[in-house]
Amino acid sequence: MKKELPPILLASDHAGFKLKEKIKDHLILNGHAIFDCGPFKLNPEDDYPDFILPCAKKVAKTKNSLGIILGGSGQGEAIAANKIKGIRAAAIYSFNKKMIQLTKQHNNANILSLGARFLTEKQALQAVDLWLKTRFSNQARHKRRIKKIEQ
Repeated sequence: MKKELPPILLASDHAGFKLKEKIKDHLILNGHAIFDCGPFKLNPEDDYPDFILPCAKKVAKTKNSLGIILGGSGQGEAIAANKIKGIRAAAIYSFNKKMIQLTKQHNNANILSLGARFLTEKQALQAVDLWLKTRFSNQARHKRRIKKIEQ
């Protein structure tokens, strides 16, 4: 029996728009259910909170969903997303296999925030694929730490 893939929500700002579209195509090609929170066209004057916050709120409310958000560095986007209760967004701006895995294994990150100005398309797609296949360790110490954050 084939395991059902979690829904993935996407959002970006202008700096991450083109890479968001590439990631969206890649995920659809690989059978993922996608919900694009915008933007839907390139606007150099947009503000990332207008897209990131609705995306993070939807991830927090949608059981088993995951989010992928993008900006120039991914830092501001992660900061904004982490303001939403139930969100654990991790910023990645270079391809480091172990770091990407740890965001899930130890922190059970439910949003991956990518720095579009620091990753090639290939690196971003590799990061997304690795992050999606990595599982939370379920170790007691990590569960305890996440519970403390949630409180």
